[in-house]
Amino acid sequence: MMEFQTPKIVHEEVDEHRGVFVIEPLDRGFGFTFGNSLRRVLLSSLEGAAVTSVKIEGIAHEFTTLPGVREDVTDIILNLKNLICRLYGESPEIEVHVAKSGSGTITAGDIEAPADLEVLNPDLEIANLAKGGKLELTLTIGRGRGYLPAELNRGPEHTIGVIPIDSIFSPVRRVSYDVEAARVGQRTDYDKLTLDVTTDGSIDPRDAIAQAGEILIRQLAIFTDLEKIEGFGETPAAAGDGAGPEIPLAHGMENFPIEELELGVR
Repeated sequence: MMEFQTPKIVHEEVDEHRGVFVIEPLDRGFGFTFGNSLRRVLLSSLEGAAVTSVKIEGIAHEFTTLPGVREDVTDIILNLKNLICRLYGESPEIEVHVAKSGSGTITAGDIEAPADLEVLNPDLEIANLAKGGKLELTLTIGRGRGYLPAELNRGPEHTIGVIPIDSIFSPVRRVSYDVEAARVGQRTDYDKLTLDVTTDGSIDPRDAIAQAGEILIRQLAIFTDLEKIEGFGETPAAAGDGAGPEIPLAHGMENFPIEELELGVR
């Protein structure tokens, strides 16, 4: 088998949230193949953490007004969607609490975070309280991949007053790629792939690329084991109904007009 070119990867760090990766030389066509595949996996398949539901003391649904709170429930939910965090340990989800009274701003830094939760944007505003205002929240933070609408976050264990939230689990915010021509010796028909990856800060861009590559390798590994492909190696089904071997027509008979075969009426 002819050998493919072995590419090299160069990482150019823009900041802690963004990295640019240059991969070359790639055999012709592999730039778009790798670029498109990695982009899709980076945006849809990496695991992250997000708020999946919230319970606000004193209200039964998201259209209730909160006395002493400047934001309505819908605004509070929108703010909670922007929470960036890391969830450690093996638990698929945890519950955390936020409680504050009196005038002031409630931020993500006010969340009573246990040891297995790290809040990465503590300055995020959740709500603003007027004088005499009070707000108590119970948040459920879970693991997941990609995007999950609120209706799929609604579980049978949810009690009245628990509001499911649309969850954006993906730690990758933006991915773009560009493919240019690359030179190897006298040949200029190789590809140079440039990947630009921006995350929310909960994962390093280099780790994001590594995880995406690992996911692709695991998913494609099945194609390297032909024994696992259904139907591979089986003999084709015999033609006809299996009553016996097919008798070939005498030479030239396939061209006879049917009237000259002297067949009976029946």
